[in-house]
Amino acid sequence: MNWLDLVGWAGSAVLVWSLLQSRVLRLRALNLVGSAVLIGYNAAIGVWPMVGLNVVLAAINIWYLRGMLVTRHDEKTYQVVEVGVGDQFLAHTLRVHAADIARFNPGFHWDPDASGRSAFLVVTADEVVGVVLSHAEAPGVAQVDLDYVTPRFRDFTPGEFVYRRSHLFTERGFHRVVSPPRMIAPYYHRLGFRPEGDSYVLDLPVPATTDSA
Repeated sequence: MNWLDLVGWAGSAVLVWSLLQSRVLRLRALNLVGSAVLIGYNAAIGVWPMVGLNVVLAAINIWYLRGMLVTRHDEKTYQVVEVGVGDQFLAHTLRVHAADIARFNPGFHWDPDASGRSAFLVVTADEVVGVVLSHAEAPGVAQVDLDYVTPRFRDFTPGEFVYRRSHLFTERGFHRVVSPPRMIAPYYHRLGFRPEGDSYVLDLPVPATTDSA
């Protein structure tokens, strides 16, 4: 087997590996890499139908990747919906993803009957892509109990839209948000949170007030 054959096998392996990804952004990126390698390989050995196929695959991947990257931080793509802490659909979502939630949030426990709880679903169209649960830890301090994103959308961090819309917390009298302690693979440093102990903290802007005459 010569080096050119190894390139062809490597490109095929990357293409197959891409199809095993649960994260849609990673799937498209790896598929693009595999297609690009196979374009070069098939061009080198003169198999032009396969060159054409992989050119088309690469173009499709570039098209979808561009759309994903352009809209990943677009508030028109994701919406935050508040639900009741005892909502049955919320309970169903937590049950379906229980194993994955435990993987990234060890020690997570949700008690919907406790006071001061809030629950938000992050959705795109009619698909739930994230869950953020919190409670009042102290006066003015919101403790996040769970910040979970489904595997397909984990590269997009849709939970950020909950924190962008700080009024979701300030309207409840909070001036600070604390992330779950010991969360695996946190992303809060990209949202303006600062590290504090084994958590991250975000100080919220104070709502503007107007003096009445």
